[in-house]
Amino acid sequence: MRILAIDIGNSNIVIGCVKDHKVEFVERVSTQRNQTDLEYAICCHMVLELHKIDPKTLNGAIISSVVPPLTALLASAIRKLTGIESLIVGPGIKTGVNILMDQPAQVGSDLVVAAVAAIHEYGAPALVIDMGTATTLTVIDQHRNFIGGLILPGVQIALQSLESMTAQLPRIHLKAPAKAIGGNTIDAMQSGLVYGNAASIDGLIDRITEEVGYPLTVVASGGLAPLIIAQCRHDIIIDQELLLKGLDLLYYKNEKH
Repeated sequence: MRILAIDIGNSNIVIGCVKDHKVEFVERVSTQRNQTDLEYAICCHMVLELHKIDPKTLNGAIISSVVPPLTALLASAIRKLTGIESLIVGPGIKTGVNILMDQPAQVGSDLVVAAVAAIHEYGAPALVIDMGTATTLTVIDQHRNFIGGLILPGVQIALQSLESMTAQLPRIHLKAPAKAIGGNTIDAMQSGLVYGNAASIDGLIDRITEEVGYPLTVVASGGLAPLIIAQCRHDIIIDQELLLKGLDLLYYKNEKH
């Protein structure tokens, strides 16, 4: 069985194929809200072609999304490309995760997908970090319950704010500078963004661990995870296939064969 798995985020759309529970590839394309379903179908076809996968070999598709206007659009694109009706992650879907939130229906589908994958791959308790447009931290307790988390501005949002709302700060390339104390404006900005976010994550791990009262396995994913997590002092697993693994698990939990 080979399925097409798509996660629609505010900045990027993650596209991948999972064959017999093994991720074949993970690609990210920019989220474009003004594209048509045909344009997205062409995009998906090009990604599959790049990895030498014939759309006719796909047996199913699943989509999670935090951009509601694009959900139906991507489903239509997949239908045009493959004839397959996509399974959509949302209320009513079986996840196997007990969400102990005030309003469970408002929890982002990407957070649920990542939680499902983290529990399956690494067990519970776990702390899942996703570094996308926003940086999210999701806490899974020792009983495999989704008990809550934190949302903070993503690294790119912080960078864009500095560039657009200050008169004298330049546009910079994100990288870890040689030391925390910047000797010039560019190094100072890079240090604040990279080491500042790493220190924030380290501090939040400490606070969360103190609150729950036991250590958690920490797993991170997202486009900027390799850059930021490498500077953290805690032991954090980077798994860029986490969302696709979660989508694969949910597909088999919900699709009738």
